Amino acid sequence: MAEVHGTYEPRFEPVRATLADQLETGADLGASVAVFLHGEPVVDIWGGWADAEKTRPWERDTITNVWSTTKTMTFLVALMLHDRKELDFHAPVATYWPEFAANGKERVEVRHVMGHTAGLSGWEEPLAPEDLANWELCITRLAEQAPWWEPGTGSGYHALTQGYLIGEIVRRITGDSIGAWFASEVAKPLEADFHIGLPPSEDSRVSNVIPPPPIDAAAMEGQVSELMMKTFMNPPIDATMAHQEWWRRAEIPAANGQGNARSVAAIQSIIAGRGEARGVRLLSAEGTDPIFEVQAEGIDKVLGVPERMGMGYGLSNPPEMPLGPRACYWGGYGGSVVIIDQDAELVVCYVMNRMESGLVGDLRGTNIVAATIEGLAS
Repeated sequence: MAEVHGTYEPRFEPVRATLADQLETGADLGASVAVFLHGEPVVDIWGGWADAEKTRPWERDTITNVWSTTKTMTFLVALMLHDRKELDFHAPVATYWPEFAANGKERVEVRHVMGHTAGLSGWEEPLAPEDLANWELCITRLAEQAPWWEPGTGSGYHALTQGYLIGEIVRRITGDSIGAWFASEVAKPLEADFHIGLPPSEDSRVSNVIPPPPIDAAAMEGQVSELMMKTFMNPPIDATMAHQEWWRRAEIPAANGQGNARSVAAIQSIIAGRGEARGVRLLSAEGTDPIFEVQAEGIDKVLGVPERMGMGYGLSNPPEMPLGPRACYWGGYGGSVVIIDQDAELVVCYVMNRMESGLVGDLRGTNIVAATIEGLAS
């Protein structure tokens, strides 16, 4: 059986066994799992390899690109500004970013951006992949273009654009980039090893993601909408972009966060603890309540699957995501996932380097969550 390192409470042996099995079978190459309960780590484990050639073991401080799991960090930043009365989710975006009002967007509210209902799931004008590192270009084009559907009428996954939209609102309010504000106001007080815009000093710890298997275009025929193509193909995302220096240095707040399961869970334990974890309070007790205000429910216009969107986070959506009434989640392209339950004061996070083709998690993360629930019940 594959070796798993780290610590865990004995009742969570099923979690260790699940990770070991996934490493043994090759479902995982290298991965980390963290479970925080009542703000404290009860599982902090890792194993496998940090590179495809299996020359570097996955270490305690190995980090990797977690793709859209990064979005949970942008949500937390927005919630903190809302809690400080600096940001109103029901105010027009143009209140903070006047140029955004162009082309009929004067009534688009911040909550529409948070809930993927703003109608700006992609860019109208062509972008090259490297343009994602050009903040001014990305936000200027979003400010100038018209929505692709009536804002507020339904969700359409803002795969990359959501990070720029939230990030520019944060920049207009704070004067700092969202990556810099997150580093000083979230990561530093929590001593969490997560980065939106990675310093060169941390490159040696990065495990490059292993791209997912190619999608069978013939099998997808009839399932791919024009809106999905416009959202995901401009610019086309190749997983190996995460290996490149321009990607790591940029702030792409919906997709290029670098961390591991411990750092993601440590930060999101603030949500599980209703604003507080391990003696650090970042929000008032009521500061997380907006998460559970449903912003959209039904078939997502981009993903084509049922989604129930809260203020940023995804909400319980049986049978796809059967969570409790005070639970929320999000996942990343290739498989990383974090699930948070306030009633249980629980966070479960899985971060890996070998990507599967799913956009928001796959069975490996589900297996880890199921094993955690088994441990909690024992």
